[in-house]
Amino acid sequence: MRISIIAAVARNGAIGKDNKLIYRLPDDMKRFKALTTGHTVIMGRKTFESLPKGALPNRRNIVLSRIRHAFDGCDCYSSLDEALSHCGKDEDIYVIGGAEVYAQAIGMADRLCLTEIADTPEGADAFFPTFVGWREASREEHAADYRHAYPFAFVDYVRI
Repeated sequence: MRISIIAAVARNGAIGKDNKLIYRLPDDMKRFKALTTGHTVIMGRKTFESLPKGALPNRRNIVLSRIRHAFDGCDCYSSLDEALSHCGKDEDIYVIGGAEVYAQAIGMADRLCLTEIADTPEGADAFFPTFVGWREASREEHAADYRHAYPFAFVDYVRI
């Protein structure tokens, strides 16, 4: 199996505030959909509850929760290890949040698919974990425009 982590990350590592994404970048959402469609997404309960329409279509949705064990359209497990034990060896898995799940997955991930945003927001309460032992595999720069308030880059990292 291949485990990828996908996230939009500010300069200071911020990824969320009040259980919501900080940024709404249409091109980031388009990339997220293109990468994850047809694959497995793993998320924490709070991330699932923040999704406006519930389970993401055309993906196997796995929710991690120690509390509740039934989410419409999702498999639910109490830990990341348990969830991964129910995934096939040929499965492409994308960990999509939140901060606690990212911290658990960073040590076992093969790839980071990050959108790095050239901004430092105030008041963030969720942060991407620091990571070492990775090398940049690709970078695609994007300027700010009428749909994107800040410059950003799609950056993929692979484990060294």
